[in-house]
Amino acid sequence: MKPYLPSCVLLLLIAYLGVQALTGERGLLSGGERDAMLERRETQLGDLLEQKRDLEVRVRYLQRDSLSRDLLEERARAVLGFADPRDYVIRVSSAPRQDVKPHNS
Repeated sequence: MKPYLPSCVLLLLIAYLGVQALTGERGLLSGGERDAMLERRETQLGDLLEQKRDLEVRVRYLQRDSLSRDLLEERARAVLGFADPRDYVIRVSSAPRQDVKPHNS
């Protein structure tokens, strides 16, 4: 049995590495998953970059040397929850629940 033990261990190691090369996280058969994840991450990166640009513009308008009165008023209203008396406020109710059955008269 002793002469076959190193050969058996080597064969099992080669089989394990072969299976991992095909089906592992970075294996040959997981290329589609990697491509899909890359696409999702690129979309996420685009959204984050757009948010960053929007925040940079807002910060620029809220600095002392270039203060935008409209943006300042908008932020104050959003944070404090106030509305101008001249504003029209339209309340929108949430969508009707699906489990409630209508009455048939």
